[in-house]
Amino acid sequence: MSMDLSALGIEAGSYLLVIAIFVLLLTGQPLAWVTGLVALVFTFGWFGPMALPLVTARIFGFITEYSLVAIPMFILMAALLDRSGIARSLFNGMRILAGRLPGGVAVQTLIVAILMAAMSGVIGGEIVLLGILALPQMLRLGYDRNLSIGVVCAGGSLGTMMPPSIVLIIYGLVANTSIADLFVAAITPALLLLGFYVAYVLFLCWRNPDLGPPMSREDAAQESLFSALRSLAAPLFIVFVVLGSIYGGIASITEAAAMGVSAVMIIALMRRELTAKIIQDSLVHTLETCGMIIWIGIAAAVLVGVYNLMGGNRFVAQAILGIDAAPVVIIMVMMLILLVLGMFLDWIGIALLTLPIFVPIVVQLGYDPIWFGILFAVNMQVSYLTPPFGPAAFYLKSVAPKEITLKHIYTALLPFIALQLVVLATILFFPPIATWLI
Repeated sequence: MSMDLSALGIEAGSYLLVIAIFVLLLTGQPLAWVTGLVALVFTFGWFGPMALPLVTARIFGFITEYSLVAIPMFILMAALLDRSGIARSLFNGMRILAGRLPGGVAVQTLIVAILMAAMSGVIGGEIVLLGILALPQMLRLGYDRNLSIGVVCAGGSLGTMMPPSIVLIIYGLVANTSIADLFVAAITPALLLLGFYVAYVLFLCWRNPDLGPPMSREDAAQESLFSALRSLAAPLFIVFVVLGSIYGGIASITEAAAMGVSAVMIIALMRRELTAKIIQDSLVHTLETCGMIIWIGIAAAVLVGVYNLMGGNRFVAQAILGIDAAPVVIIMVMMLILLVLGMFLDWIGIALLTLPIFVPIVVQLGYDPIWFGILFAVNMQVSYLTPPFGPAAFYLKSVAPKEITLKHIYTALLPFIALQLVVLATILFFPPIATWLI
């Protein structure tokens, strides 16, 4: 006996679809399997067994998208950076900049984080690496625990904003907008967010130096200026290769990703750090991460395609555009929806499920999809910190001292979440911040 879900109508069908996804997620199953199962049920339940070509066409259309080629390259580059000593040298080389400034090591950590983000655009590894390198040093120097945790998690999450961000690549792919323009537009907001973090740390430590005690003369003198600059040379060269080739028009996003991997491997080889074990571990990590992205993408592509054929895109568009309010209020409603989803879902799933519906509405309202892409990236950065999902907290917990609990981490993140929301509001009400470079 076959079921006919089309008899429900699009409104009831939409509610049933959303409820089914959240109920199945509570079972602990991966998002890709949940989304895929719901997609298949609604495909055959709404259109019947003859709708199988719809599923295969959506899958083929997604996996043959050329822009996807850049993702494994950037993930491989991040994996190689994490496992070689290049990122560690970057942190040690920045020690000279900390000096004896109150809060200096925290500021140093944030600057290292933005440079690491500019090298790879992948987030989880940065938080783990900073948790291993920076957190113990700040705690040893007597830094406030909450400030240290917040700096590591918030700084490590800057990869969602700073080009070559994987978030921006996925947005450009789904929204059919220029990834190069997204990279250019993201620079100012990323630096603005970094500036907010640095200003917050310096203000706190200026008011109360005990929160971030200055380094002693002995600690500050451990690294000479020459050795510090030498340690910074390799990371800055990688940033130049990746971003310089994109902005200089020398290479496309995909080609720049491959150039970045080559640069990291050459530098690691020159430093005698490139071993068969590092290459193997990096490749395995890349395959695992790409597999997750592809499976979520396949399931989401099918679900969104079926929902659109059901008339869901028109239903959602009419519901949102039917709000009797100014267009900016509609954008704020979208941001609120994304913030709520970010508390429970991975950003990849959020992007692939919501953007095909939201972006056409944004364009219909007369807004620039590039600007909305930057808003989306900031929003997803908030999702990295917000409980109960907040992957940044789990990344840090995996390497933090045992006495630091998830409760400590989430409490420490609250001021930084507030700063992210301030930046989100600033870009929302002052769009030129995100678009003036393009």
